[in-house]
Amino acid sequence: MSTTVTGARRFPARPAQPGRGRLPRLLRGPADDPWWGRPGLLGVLLLTAILYTAGLSRNGWANDFYSAAVQAGATSWKAFFFGSFDSSNFITVDKTPASLWVMELSVRVFGLNSWSVLLPQAAEGVAAVGILYAAVRRWAGPAAGLIAAAALAATPVATLMFRFNNPDALLVLLMTAAAYAMVRAIESGRTRWLVLAGALLGLGFLAKMLQAFLVLPGFALVYLVAGPPRLLRRCAQLLAGGAALLLAAGWWAAIVMLTPAAARPYVGGSTSNSVLQLALGYNGLGRLDGNETGSVGPGAGHGGSAAFSGAAGLTRLFAADMGGQISWLLPAALISLAGLLWLTWRRPRTDRLRAAALLWGGWLLVTGLVFSYMNGIIHPYYTVALAPAITALAGIGAVVAWRARSALGMRLALAATVLVTAWWASSLLGRSASWLPWLRVLVVACAVAAAAVLMAEHWVGGPARGVLAAVLPLALLGGLAGPLAYSLDTAATAHTGALPTAGPSVASFGGPGGGFGGGRTGAGSSGPGGTGGPGGTGGRTGSGAPAGQRPSGTSGRPAAGATGQFPGGTGRATGGFPGGGAGGRGGAGGPGGLAGDTQVSSAITELLTSGASGFRWAAATVGAESAAPFQLASREPIMAIGGFNGTDATPSLAEFRKMVAAHEIHYFIGANSNTFGGGAADAEAITSWVTTHFKKQTVGSEIVYNLTRPSTS
Repeated sequence: MSTTVTGARRFPARPAQPGRGRLPRLLRGPADDPWWGRPGLLGVLLLTAILYTAGLSRNGWANDFYSAAVQAGATSWKAFFFGSFDSSNFITVDKTPASLWVMELSVRVFGLNSWSVLLPQAAEGVAAVGILYAAVRRWAGPAAGLIAAAALAATPVATLMFRFNNPDALLVLLMTAAAYAMVRAIESGRTRWLVLAGALLGLGFLAKMLQAFLVLPGFALVYLVAGPPRLLRRCAQLLAGGAALLLAAGWWAAIVMLTPAAARPYVGGSTSNSVLQLALGYNGLGRLDGNETGSVGPGAGHGGSAAFSGAAGLTRLFAADMGGQISWLLPAALISLAGLLWLTWRRPRTDRLRAAALLWGGWLLVTGLVFSYMNGIIHPYYTVALAPAITALAGIGAVVAWRARSALGMRLALAATVLVTAWWASSLLGRSASWLPWLRVLVVACAVAAAAVLMAEHWVGGPARGVLAAVLPLALLGGLAGPLAYSLDTAATAHTGALPTAGPSVASFGGPGGGFGGGRTGAGSSGPGGTGGPGGTGGRTGSGAPAGQRPSGTSGRPAAGATGQFPGGTGRATGGFPGGGAGGRGGAGGPGGLAGDTQVSSAITELLTSGASGFRWAAATVGAESAAPFQLASREPIMAIGGFNGTDATPSLAEFRKMVAAHEIHYFIGANSNTFGGGAADAEAITSWVTTHFKKQTVGSEIVYNLTRPSTS
């Protein structure tokens, strides 16, 4: 009989499965897979695609800040390369542009609409699910791969992000693909797989900067421990992978840094027009210690992240703001990690089961601890980066324990994990007590029944074996019914704005789906987006459809006169952040337009489009979140003074006056009196100068100043 190598030991190869020859070629899969392996994978991928695409247009432009940048990049190749917010290349978005590139290519092919913007994210999600299956299956078999793939697809924050246009979808895909490359590298000992893994993580940097590197410690450790070659060669191979990472991550940054400032847009989010400072500061170390300049939240530099995602600490991932997003299988993953390390600690160095524990466990522990303790800006949707590691560990642990269930200790551990997972799911569901209350009973009942059958087989023997087949569906219901229900709710709910969250409302900071335009808020909740929060009036946000496509009565705007209460003053229909008052953009509780209200009146759209000829920018306004709806409605470049939320120190008043004198800007929209850190003083000075020297007019619901017609000499 032929043999295959697993770790340092040789095991008999599994024989070809009966009945495989009668299956269509597409459904056969590898020769040693059971007959259900390939059909199961295709079924998971199909259901994932349906979950991630059904009703996708209800999210409209989703995060219209990025959608506006996509419009710019699909119009101008220079804006495409630099990741500019506007096609006239005044300022970039505050991230590296790889995720925009995918969407912009889609828009160039299919035209600008919500589907062409959002469909690439759904495709990235389906691809991530498939790659995770492939990575887990190689060492733990198709059953573990299917459990991991299905669990990833059903993770609420994954459903949210793979239907949204934030950079996290591409980031997760690239990190998962890098993990697969590490699996192949550990199997073969070939340098090319390490080089591929490094290159993929380098591309991850171009999607979301340093967050992509959180998996590096685990990846390096697992290859040092389990790589087949000798130690010196393993070290040299890791250096080759590191070189590939630096090349893939650094080429774009090097070009930006070498391009004269006058020949490129200002680097949004930086304090010195430097992409390196952006990567290491605001989007890097500042996220760890809270010393961020130009922060979008209150308390920058003083643990401001607590306002968005709960207080820093070991329990943050389980708390109300993040728990329902990601933690459903986190207890099971941690139990699996501990069990796998215990089972394999005496095995040979190259044992693949231990390598799997180190690979996925290193990813989970490093990223999870950073998310738990970072004092800078962190939002609940960031936790999607944990989903592949959690679900991989849960799938591998479940299958390993099932195969070894003849040992009483392993059977007890498996039953306990099923019960703990169901208990935690019940606890998370209980945070939305009025939402599907029967589901809590179902989850617990299924888990108890599965655990009872498991234990009965050991003590009763033969009579219990007849119902043993019921364990798997009961255990899956107990573990996945809760997150799947959250995911279905997420897919059925419109999500717009910069800070979306998944699932129904919970009694914390507006609840998942609530804060800052996350899709809806919970009655009686506190915090932005909730009825008791700053700048919010509760209720669902609007459908998020692009301008001109949203049904009346679903705009998501707060009641007239609603004001924000965050530091920096108050703003009409905003949370009080800089940029929010400009033109009254915003919506239900969203600071500075973070609620993603994309409605623009036909009157101002006509004004901007009819008067754009001959001008570099059809209009200027404070903050990209305020500018985005106007740019998407008019398809003309709108200058975002101060970048994302009006706090970048560009342009200065002198620079703005020079551009006005050169007739480069036609209109100024809105008046922002808020200041909040960084360059807000520049935005305030520009606003004051405009309101003093130009006559205002009201167009639709917006205050507009014609910069070609001064009111005084």
